Amino acid sequence: MKTTWKDIAPVPTHTEFLDIVLSRTQRRLPTQIRAGFQITRIRAFYIRKVKFTAEQFAEKFQAILDGFPRLQDIHPFHKDLMNTLYDADHFRIALGQIATAKHLMESIAKDYVRLLKYGQSLFQCKQLKRAALGRMATICRRLKDPLVYLDQVRQHLGRLPSIDPNTRTLLICGYPNVGKSSFIRSISRADPDVQPYAFTTKSLFVGHFDYKMLRFQAIDTPGILDHPLEEMNTIEMQSITAIAHLRSAIMYFMDLSEQCGYPVAAQVALFNSIRPLFSDKLVFIVCNKIDLVRPEDLDPETAATLQSILKPGEIELLQLSCTTEEGIMAVRNAVCDRLLAIRNAEKLAAGTNASGEVTGRLGDLLRRIHVAQPMGGVTREAFIPETVANRQKYDRNDPNRRRLERDLEEENGGAGVYSIDMKKNYIDIPEDQKHDIQPEVLNGRNVADFIDPDIAKKLVELEAEEERLEASGFYDDQEDDEGSDEDEIHRKAELIREKRQLIRNEAKMRKSLKNRAIIPRGARPTNLNTLTEGLAAAGYDPSSIVNRARSQSRGRSVVSRGRSVGGDADMMDVDDGKNGGKVPPRDASAARKAMVERSMSRARSQSTNRRMDGVKNEMAATKAEKLQKLSTRHRNRMARAGEGDVSAYLMEILLLVISFLLTWLPLASRHSFFDQASCFRQARNGQDSEEIEQERSSNLGVVGLSEGFEMGWCLFEHKKGVFPFSDEPLNWLGGACRDHRNTRTPLV
Repeated sequence: MKTTWKDIAPVPTHTEFLDIVLSRTQRRLPTQIRAGFQITRIRAFYIRKVKFTAEQFAEKFQAILDGFPRLQDIHPFHKDLMNTLYDADHFRIALGQIATAKHLMESIAKDYVRLLKYGQSLFQCKQLKRAALGRMATICRRLKDPLVYLDQVRQHLGRLPSIDPNTRTLLICGYPNVGKSSFIRSISRADPDVQPYAFTTKSLFVGHFDYKMLRFQAIDTPGILDHPLEEMNTIEMQSITAIAHLRSAIMYFMDLSEQCGYPVAAQVALFNSIRPLFSDKLVFIVCNKIDLVRPEDLDPETAATLQSILKPGEIELLQLSCTTEEGIMAVRNAVCDRLLAIRNAEKLAAGTNASGEVTGRLGDLLRRIHVAQPMGGVTREAFIPETVANRQKYDRNDPNRRRLERDLEEENGGAGVYSIDMKKNYIDIPEDQKHDIQPEVLNGRNVADFIDPDIAKKLVELEAEEERLEASGFYDDQEDDEGSDEDEIHRKAELIREKRQLIRNEAKMRKSLKNRAIIPRGARPTNLNTLTEGLAAAGYDPSSIVNRARSQSRGRSVVSRGRSVGGDADMMDVDDGKNGGKVPPRDASAARKAMVERSMSRARSQSTNRRMDGVKNEMAATKAEKLQKLSTRHRNRMARAGEGDVSAYLMEILLLVISFLLTWLPLASRHSFFDQASCFRQARNGQDSEEIEQERSSNLGVVGLSEGFEMGWCLFEHKKGVFPFSDEPLNWLGGACRDHRNTRTPLV
């Protein structure tokens, strides 16, 4: 049975609830939908959102409902305790509101999913989704107070002690400040607050202890005052709830010294008031503070009052003092023994049928346990050896006491230094043989049998012989021979390493050349002279390569190295480096110009048609260009028009109307302008241009505004290509408008 509720998850507030659910909906589901999608896809998109949100709300609400205990499923003690602390009606109402909100969320989702199945557009589906989520959020906001209340209840439930209603329990009760908390501190691991004033304990405290290898729990209850049950506060009602519902041994504490502030008569009256709650329970009257007043010290009247509540065999009187710790363990052991005896008797009675035979699980257990008894009714007493019966009791302060291993340990250096002699107590072994070395056995044979006892002597003789041989130079020649052999071995090993490294390098070169071009791409170009010399040295004729290179190259511009034409005879002679002759002096500027031309001249390769490189014919080149243009086509960055965009046709009509209002209305008074509308109308109807011109010249006058709009509509339809008539009226109209704008001349 569950006895603690520390694992209840925290209850979020209504705002946190909305944030958790809506953010999870936003993260888990798609967020983009367009008007161009099919309507079935749009409906499914918003239906999924509504359903998922409702499921998240329902899941959270159900987790809250499952986390809190159901009052009808828990022990009556916990049920009444929760009623005392939190008011069970408020608790049920809060959980009921959560359950109602869960059902409302599910019904809202069902209704709006039915409506979304018939949505006609993206806008309509979106508005239905917003309405559904809005109604769910409104319901969640109305749960503000229940959620806050449930979170406070959760925090308080987590601080309650874990009390098992069915285990072995000692329940301590009585007036305030009579020593209840001091007693539970003395017998268990509990640490309640102990102060010299009343009502120090304001809630139930639980302590645990072990007795006879069994776990007991002791419960310290708040103090109780003697007044009607309806007038008791929440602190006192916790004690009443524990006394009424827990199957335990009741220990009613009394202060005979009356230092608690209440006389003995009042304490007896309180016992009689709550005595109906002690039915079918083991009850003890515990007199505390016997270091001050004992029951024997009471006056006859008070003693008679105390004896009036005692009943032999039902209510016993126990005495203790928490200050001096007198009788604390004796009282605890006596109560535990009585409690165990009663529980065992109840279990045995529950497993016995009408004929007195033990049945059920207890009967199966007793049948498996067999205790052997002497035959013939012989009684055999326990046998105790004489040496054991006559052994003197060990006294640490007796100098003649028997010596223990602990005494030997202290005399020989203490723990960690002294080693226990395990061989001194061997039986039937002589004292001189108890510490002999035990033989070591390997493979069934004694190792000592294979050890030469003269091994040490022989080792000394062998070492002396070795020293004699070394002194006589017996090992000198052997070392020289060994040295020459070692040098030869090292030399051959070095050759082997070099050969192995060469083989390894060749393998690397072969492996690297597999994936490389024979001529590396990064090879630098060489000049013709170096190539010619290399081919000639290799035995090849380089003449064809030289002729091909010279035919594809363009020679340098020839600059005359002779005398300039028309040179002056008085100019400086310059050596031309050929035939040992002199070149007549030239003009300085002409010489500089020739040097620049020589430096800028270079060989160029023949120009080729790059468009035809890599293709077979003109048709293939044209096809490649088309594919290139198609692949580099600019992407259309304009998004598709949605339901919120204005139609393109409506936008064009609007622009045309605005242009007419701004441009043609100021000219409405001029009779020669708006008659063009009739021209367009007649042209649309298929009349001849000459007839149109005659009608226009005869019907001079002002045309109404509707004609202007009609002409605009004609222009719009002509632009769309609905009425394919000649562009001549349009050209004439454009020219007339330009003339009017530039010269302000009438449109005739």
